[in-house]
Amino acid sequence: MKNIIIVLLFFVSTNAFSQSLSKNELSINGFRNPSVGLEFRHKQISYHAGYYPTAFKSGETTNFFKAGATAWFLAVGKKENPSSFYAGASYLRGFNRDYENKNAWGVEAGFRWMVWKGLNVRIGVIGVAAEGEPLQINPTPGISYSFFFK
Repeated sequence: MKNIIIVLLFFVSTNAFSQSLSKNELSINGFRNPSVGLEFRHKQISYHAGYYPTAFKSGETTNFFKAGATAWFLAVGKKENPSSFYAGASYLRGFNRDYENKNAWGVEAGFRWMVWKGLNVRIGVIGVAAEGEPLQINPTPGISYSFFFK
């Protein structure tokens, strides 16, 4: 019974999602989430790449190259381009501090609020794991502007 309910919820959320979000979106990300760079979304999945600064210690910025994929679900609101939740995974390559020349993996989840037309802000949380380093959990705020295509 539990599996049937999970499958039904998946199909309901998929149908609701596909009816609510635009088919294609290109975002210019100006701050941290998912990175300072570009992101392209087709239906429920987006791909991003760019520069990712974060502070694992107060007053110390650690810099990464970040690329990954994000799944979008549970669209909220009645706007033409509604707000929605997201979850994603990314590859990170460190530029400095303890992560210089190290590979890392990030897993994140959060919410994107569509403020006005293409302007949107995000708030989420990321877990970053790298060999020889402790698991780091950080907030991931972001601001972006998105262009929507059919």
